[in-house]
Amino acid sequence: MSGNDCKIDAGAIVGRLERGAAAIAALAAMASPQRARWKPAPEHWSILEVCCHLLDEEREDFRARLRSTLEDPSRPWPALDLVGVAEKRKYNERDLASTVDEFVRERRASIAWLRSLPELTDFRTAYQHPKFGPIYAGDLLASWAAHDALHMRQIAKRLHGMAADDAPGFAIAYAGEW
Repeated sequence: MSGNDCKIDAGAIVGRLERGAAAIAALAAMASPQRARWKPAPEHWSILEVCCHLLDEEREDFRARLRSTLEDPSRPWPALDLVGVAEKRKYNERDLASTVDEFVRERRASIAWLRSLPELTDFRTAYQHPKFGPIYAGDLLASWAAHDALHMRQIAKRLHGMAADDAPGFAIAYAGEW
């Protein structure tokens, strides 16, 4: 990716991020607080763990790294330790409603900050990542919205699996293929 030849519809992405918070909250609310802890296998995340991850990413990753890149692309990004984070931070022991509420509050702060950026913000500004090379501000903004979509799909997959788990002995094939 060159970044120099790229264009970005930041308004569309910011709008999707704003609506994404409501969509994630609605998806998570489809599971009871207890069922939100359900995992189809030990190595998979529960709905609650996904929501905790989204909250942490909102605080520690996308907004922080995009801000850092736009303010001073030479400043090192804060380290992220994602290995075993769900266990280390005891995600599945948290409260679903308060986690989702906190995520929505953090997302509102992100949206307010994004909307405060000057109209001529240069999303071609790049951070030189030591492993991946240049990562443009536009990459971060677009990836933020894509990250939401990936986790909405993950929550939907848990809800799909939960339907089967809630009806042992019955099939969900009539719903169609996943």
